[in-house]
Amino acid sequence: LVCFYDGLSHCKLALVFAVVMDVLGVTFLLLGVFASLEIKGKDFGDLLVYSGALLVLFSMAGWVLWYSGNIEGLHLQKNLDGNMGSAVDRLARTLSRRIRLPRTRSSPS
Repeated sequence: LVCFYDGLSHCKLALVFAVVMDVLGVTFLLLGVFASLEIKGKDFGDLLVYSGALLVLFSMAGWVLWYSGNIEGLHLQKNLDGNMGSAVDRLARTLSRRIRLPRTRSSPS
């Protein structure tokens, strides 16, 4: 079991998606490389290698979503430790807020 800090437990669905895609992708990659999978004279190892690589690529989207959803928690943890945020931290927080908060449109005059 993975133990999370209180500030790092946001976006659990993105985390589960990323871990599942990583596990499936690495499994497919290893099967495609090391197992001889021939059906009716056709080799399906390449298919597993390519699909495994794509699944690992998709998992990166899950990791980015999970990390960006936890930027606020990381910032709070840093402030509790007494460290000041850098310009990169402020930029990441601003982008995270814009992604998470719905935009309100003002009606045209």
